[in-house]
Amino acid sequence: MKTLPNLVVFAKTSTNLSNRISRYAASVFLISVFMLGTQMAFAAKRTETPREKDQTIMLALLLDTSNSMDGLIDQAKSQLWKIVNELSAAKCGDGSKPKIKIALYEYGNDGLPSSEGYIRQVSTLTNDLDLISEKLFALRTNGGSEFCGHVIRTSLNQLDWSNSNADLKMIFIAGNEPFTQGSVSYREACALAKEKGVIVNTIYCGDFNEGLNSNWKDGADIGGGTFMSIEQNSKTVYIPTPYDDRISQLNDQLNKTYVYYGSSGYKRKELQEVQDKNAASYGAANTAERAVSKSSSGYMNSGWDLVDASKENEEVISKAKDDELPSEMRGMSVEKRKAYVKEKSAERAKIQSEIQSVNKQRQEYIAKNTPKADQDKMLDAALINSIKAKAKTKNLTWE
Repeated sequence: MKTLPNLVVFAKTSTNLSNRISRYAASVFLISVFMLGTQMAFAAKRTETPREKDQTIMLALLLDTSNSMDGLIDQAKSQLWKIVNELSAAKCGDGSKPKIKIALYEYGNDGLPSSEGYIRQVSTLTNDLDLISEKLFALRTNGGSEFCGHVIRTSLNQLDWSNSNADLKMIFIAGNEPFTQGSVSYREACALAKEKGVIVNTIYCGDFNEGLNSNWKDGADIGGGTFMSIEQNSKTVYIPTPYDDRISQLNDQLNKTYVYYGSSGYKRKELQEVQDKNAASYGAANTAERAVSKSSSGYMNSGWDLVDASKENEEVISKAKDDELPSEMRGMSVEKRKAYVKEKSAERAKIQSEIQSVNKQRQEYIAKNTPKADQDKMLDAALINSIKAKAKTKNLTWE
């Protein structure tokens, strides 16, 4: 009978040990679950879609500048600001505005090196729209040998395309020779674009069926884009409105709010005015289109304008060299500089708001007075329609 207490003690000890083992196992299980959850959270963070407010629309325009393409280049020059205005009207899913970057290539020009495939990067991807305008107006036609596959591949390799799936990345190649020319396969080039998440859209300058028969549609199909044809020799039709003069006056006021800085600031301010004149060479309506662009979020000049630059980093105001500022700012204290820039910023915002308001009336007038003719066969319509169609996949919308 003396063994009974020992059995009781043993049973109690076994029970306590079992409980401790159970608690330990439970703790290990909870820690494992916590660690697994943490790892999954970090993995999700690494792969989550970038915030929509960081979205960028990236466009590379590959323009044939051979002898027969004067009409295409003329359309590009005359319609640049209308295209920019459409892009600037885009909205991300959260209501913010996407950034806009445009690159420019010319190809098929006998004045370009044959070793490079008669291809030249005119401008890399940039938000400097005055630079794009300057480069466009400097293009001249000559020659040529048009190698579509080669220029597509070159733009894919040279340009700094983003890795974000939220960005809309598109190539627009325009020309009128068979898509098959050159030693670089257009099929391989377009397939490479698709791998990089870049959509290839093809614009044949001529008859739609000729574009089909010369493989322009096949290139767009492989690149996940749209095939279009345009009448490249058609002239851009502008609708003069009663609001053009007022917008032009506001544009003059707007220019006075730009405060140049830096070693190239003065020249860049002059370039802005030159591009105003280039736009005006196509008439008052195109002057208005450019002014509207300058009142939009897509027109930024932080590289030379203190108002735009200070929105990104206010320190630029104090760091700017005195002898690289406008004469009226030289000798100012840092505080006076800041007050001056703030005043110009407020002036600009007010003028831009009025331009946008007047432009709404202008657009209503244009809509009522535009003939339903062949405007869908123009370069701007081809670009805008294709962009809007593909933008839906990136949650970009237009009102």
